[in-house]
Amino acid sequence: MVAIGVTGHRFLTEVDKIAAGVDKALRQVEDAFGGQAWTVISPLAEGADRLVARRALTRSKARLVVPLPLPQRDYITDFESDESKNEFCDLLAQAEQIVTLPLAPTRDQAYAAVGRYVLDHCDVLIAIWDGQGAQGIGGSGDIVTQARRRGLPLAWIHAGNRRPGTQEPTALTIEQGRVVLERFPAARYQKPCVGG
Repeated sequence: MVAIGVTGHRFLTEVDKIAAGVDKALRQVEDAFGGQAWTVISPLAEGADRLVARRALTRSKARLVVPLPLPQRDYITDFESDESKNEFCDLLAQAEQIVTLPLAPTRDQAYAAVGRYVLDHCDVLIAIWDGQGAQGIGGSGDIVTQARRRGLPLAWIHAGNRRPGTQEPTALTIEQGRVVLERFPAARYQKPCVGG
């Protein structure tokens, strides 16, 4: 079983391009890890976390583990629309395991802790990220930096984010959805048996 961690932006534009990048990254994971069953580790925040979880769960061998940075009743308040709250609950109902992390002194520290949990429990990280520094502790840029320090295989799907301090989304135009692999093992193909 290969554990796939997820990090990425909550604000996504051109989602079809990013979804195609996720599908490509998942195929690369499948090739690199010999078709093993998957455990997807996703906190199910809006945007990247949910997109990867949805795409991975379409595969028959996938299971979902959801680490929550806060108790569920508190965490769900971060999702403004009823549609987002319902999507979270629908995905959460598909989880084989839900892990509520210990309370942290601040909300930002709780989000940083859930990012560390993902890194501590994954074999490969899928990051939907603009390549910029984190806009807060535990942000995508911070998690990717930690993954690189640990030498984790990384599938980076290029994606815009939002302008710092605003809700205004950005896009990476031509780069949007492009996949870059770092430290991925070579694809594992079974050698045919040679009879004699």
